[in-house]
Amino acid sequence: MRACMVAYTFYESDNRVRRYAEALVRRGDSVDVIALSHPERPDRREINGVRVYNVQKRKPDEKGKLTYLFRTTLFLIRSCIALTLRHIRKPYQLVHVHSVPDYEVFAATIVKLLGAKVILDMHDLVPEFYAAKFSNGAATPLYRALLFIERLCCSFSDHVIISNDLWAEKVVGRSVNRNKCMTILNYPDPAIFHRRNAARLTWHPFTLIYPGSLNWHQGLDIAIRAVAQVRKEPLAVEFHVYGRGPEESTLRAIVEHLNLNDIVKFHGLLSLEEMAKRMEAADAGLVPKRADGFGNEAFSTKIFEFMALDVPVIVSRTKIDQYYFDDSLVMFFEPGSVDDCAEKISSCIRDRGLALQRAHNAAPFIREHSWDRKQEMYFNLVDSLVVRA
Repeated sequence: MRACMVAYTFYESDNRVRRYAEALVRRGDSVDVIALSHPERPDRREINGVRVYNVQKRKPDEKGKLTYLFRTTLFLIRSCIALTLRHIRKPYQLVHVHSVPDYEVFAATIVKLLGAKVILDMHDLVPEFYAAKFSNGAATPLYRALLFIERLCCSFSDHVIISNDLWAEKVVGRSVNRNKCMTILNYPDPAIFHRRNAARLTWHPFTLIYPGSLNWHQGLDIAIRAVAQVRKEPLAVEFHVYGRGPEESTLRAIVEHLNLNDIVKFHGLLSLEEMAKRMEAADAGLVPKRADGFGNEAFSTKIFEFMALDVPVIVSRTKIDQYYFDDSLVMFFEPGSVDDCAEKISSCIRDRGLALQRAHNAAPFIREHSWDRKQEMYFNLVDSLVVRA
């Protein structure tokens, strides 16, 4: 089978897209990916058997609505052209389109008319994502328009994958029939996220790490202010932030204002393989999401990845994280609370054994929720669509 993944993302650092593509390659399928250009990598290359074609650059300053709409629409046009030309040369049986944005699925319009089956993979829900990213309420005409577009996208697709159970219930209630969708969490790929027995320092400083997008709903400003409080106790701590996003300049300004440049470090995007090594060497992971409409229900795969690496995780008590985890697996703090976040960080520093116990408790849980155990669901879906074609 020939398949193509299409995603407005950097392939090297996107676990979900890589996991699907490389799983198909391992079982003998041929897979292309159309994605965004990384400034330090060639636009055409092969990664673990997957052929990657980059058609557009991406800048981290997508704070403006029109800027974001323009760039995603431009990618839609460019990816549609690239996908169609490659399909004409050598047809695809399957096109797997990753959202956001969900309207990227229309890049597959021509290849669908020519016989390919189309999967829409909703990593995030665009109406909620847009409201959180640009501070728009759920009652606005634009939000209602995005709901209408979501219904069109689901109707156009042959099947819809939704990234967590809470969102599946929401989408089923408004946009898609239950028999046309399934839930697949962003399970960590054990080929990348596995314990390598990296040495962890048991003395100063205590190393916290956050890998991911630098958006407002992620709550990095809360984490930085919490680290400032921990330093006053005084406890030796460092906080390493890996990623890019529209809030980066604001976060750097907070660090500068609080005189934290020596202990809060910003790093760029890394490949998943390199990121896994950095995460494994940390004393704890930090996932400080806000409990707003979007962040409250957006599942963070970073938690799974830290668990797979046997690293303790400090997590804000959002609705989605309480749905999947409990206090025996992660250390919860109240969303938005700098004081409670600081207290949980301090507790981890003072009692590393207790923090590690939670990581050890998570081992059976993460074995059950690994991609090795769950990939068969995806293979069955792909095979059912292609056979019906």
